[in-house]
Amino acid sequence: MATLLKLNFEVVIFTEKFMPIYVYYKNGDDEPIPIYCSNNDGFSNDEVCASLRNMMFVLSFHPKHSTLRHIRKEIMRFS
Repeated sequence: MATLLKLNFEVVIFTEKFMPIYVYYKNGDDEPIPIYCSNNDGFSNDEVCASLRNMMFVLSFHPKHSTLRHIRKEIMRFS
């Protein structure tokens, strides 16, 4: 999703195996905001993308995240 929205992203791989998967949104030097967590409950890719899209859409209305406001239409196009 980050690639489609032309956002920077970073994948962090741990040497230990962790069950939950966390996705954070980070803007500049601000504290990262958790936008998704999964315990590998068998969700489909479509459900994960829908969840990420919904959280980013909500964040796009916050004044601190005006960058997302500019891509709000693109956020809603991905399903």
